Amino acid sequence: VQLQASGGGLVQPGGSLRLSCAASRSIFSIYTMGWYRQAPGKERELVALRTSGGSTNYAESVKGRFTISGDNAQNTLYLQMNSLKPEDTAVYYCNAKLVYAGHNYWGQGTEVTVSS
Repeated sequence: VQLQASGGGLVQPGGSLRLSCAASRSIFSIYTMGWYRQAPGKERELVALRTSGGSTNYAESVKGRFTISGDNAQNTLYLQMNSLKPEDTAVYYCNAKLVYAGHNYWGQGTEVTVSS
């Protein structure tokens, strides 16, 4: 599985961005999909998860501001980010995981900078 992330950029505090992650084949009905981020000098952290059944889970720091969703027909995962803060600045990575099969795939990352 190949994952291609896009949509990052420079945005002012309070602004919005939508990240996309295109998968090379149909996996959303099987894999757990997620967005992670890594800020400079920090560990990579989970931002949001979407299970194969459509359930979602969010880091406390983004709850109420970010929304993860998937378009099964387009094999594309999204992360809608609203009310962005400077502390959201990071490289964002999409991930596809199928634990019982030992599958763990990463996209190449897309950079988000929140600054005035």
